[in-house]
Amino acid sequence: MVVADLHAHTTVSDGTFTLDSLVATARRAGIEAVAVTDHDRIHPDLDAPVADRDGVRVVRGIELRVETGGERVDLLGYGVGDDPALRDECERLQENRIERGRRIVENVEAELGVDLGVEPREGLGRPHVARAIDESDADYDYEGAFAHLIGDDGPCYVPRDVTPVERGVALLRDACALVGLAHPFRYGDPEAALALCVDHDLDAVERFYPYAASVADDPGRVESLAAEHDLLLTGGSDAHGEELGLAGLDAERWAAVRARLPEARA
Repeated sequence: MVVADLHAHTTVSDGTFTLDSLVATARRAGIEAVAVTDHDRIHPDLDAPVADRDGVRVVRGIELRVETGGERVDLLGYGVGDDPALRDECERLQENRIERGRRIVENVEAELGVDLGVEPREGLGRPHVARAIDESDADYDYEGAFAHLIGDDGPCYVPRDVTPVERGVALLRDACALVGLAHPFRYGDPEAALALCVDHDLDAVERFYPYAASVADDPGRVESLAAEHDLLLTGGSDAHGEELGLAGLDAERWAAVRARLPEARA
């Protein structure tokens, strides 16, 4: 039974949960704890690394994309403190996201001859653009927008600035109680991604998530690595819509993670 869902996005990045609806959904689902892990951004309405809200323990987190030299991967930071260096990096990345979003929207509108009605803003990501394409008069749904327009090889794609892995790990280590690798089998080279856990002395690796990148997805490999290198196992729904509990931690695994986090603030 999932009691902790430690990977969820809100409207602060590319999710549809508000903070209030996230907490309410967790409470209805019987989930004791959720982590708010918006992309390259710390939720501005969370004022403590861990807080109790309406009976739900809310962990202030972040999902930070980093450049390894061979591939871009995502790191999860849990229990984010008030660290000026990480906040400065997030501000820099959000400025880049605003400009990148503007260029992607312009490219799509020119390609399709439509007005998407999307204004560049902090937290803007390709899912927002894909939803706008789906809702427009264009002949593409959400998946088609990525497949034919704004995916990494698409004609409207614009790359974004990404933090180098060494700097990203250092920033998260200084700011967070725990630092882990997100969804290792979503990457082109899962073994290289998993090696980051050891090479950069991470605290955790995400074991439980509701999708597999390929038949190569091997939970046993993750568990063996975690046992060998004393890594905590984390997990969550990676919620971008409004469902929780699709994946996450049972009571025993949540207790192990909770022991490494700061005490909750009421």
